Amino acid sequence: MSTQTKGASEGMIFRKTNAQTGRHVSVTPQNSMMRHLAYGRVILNSSMPAVSFSAGGRETALICLSGRAVTKTGGREFELGQYDAIYIPRDSAIEVSTKSETDIAEFSSDVEDKYPLQVVRYAETSQDPGLKFSTGGPGSSRQLNMLIAKNVEAGRLVAGFTHSDPGNWTSWPPHEHAKMLEEMYVYFDMPEPAYGIQLVYSNMEYPELVTVVREGDAVLMPSGYHPNVSVPGHRIAFCGRWRRIVKLKTASLGS
Repeated sequence: MSTQTKGASEGMIFRKTNAQTGRHVSVTPQNSMMRHLAYGRVILNSSMPAVSFSAGGRETALICLSGRAVTKTGGREFELGQYDAIYIPRDSAIEVSTKSETDIAEFSSDVEDKYPLQVVRYAETSQDPGLKFSTGGPGSSRQLNMLIAKNVEAGRLVAGFTHSDPGNWTSWPPHEHAKMLEEMYVYFDMPEPAYGIQLVYSNMEYPELVTVVREGDAVLMPSGYHPNVSVPGHRIAFCGRWRRIVKLKTASLGS
């Protein structure tokens, strides 16, 4: 299922962004509808155990989706486990390596100022009711985990992940916050045969995007409402990443 007008949907969906080993940046302002956000994946194993790159003029957040990794930056070294994250300031040299295998989501945004390096431990954020919480009602219950939010001093990046209950909607009731945020969903932890349906629309009669989403897909929401739903028996899971246009409270994200 995929229904959209070509012009409206171009630059909104990127498929199989987890298909390559090493570091691969799939979404940038140059190839998408994003004005500031970029997204990549760092997938390492015995065939490619390490990568190095520069943040340039962008603040960067790395979220460990699976496995274990070591991140070196700013003359320091940090080990990351599943759902741990690290905020890295602009103009940093970054090295990521693993002794086994790891899958890391890389998010970045242009930023003027330099903010402090910070490691975020999921073991700690998962105990904070302001960073891990359940929301929604019957048919739309889900669990939000904020990793780069009020707990991190950052310029514009906000990042976390959402797990729905099987067969449920997320981003429901439909809402939009284009005046506050650029937004992107990256689907993960949805092994076959799991899939979901993602909508993006300003006018429900003429949606910009109605499409199937699977593990590894990325959908961009430069504006409009953006609910999604998982098929019965399977949950939908995605990393949500936002670039704040204005300062806002974490609770206003409402994934």
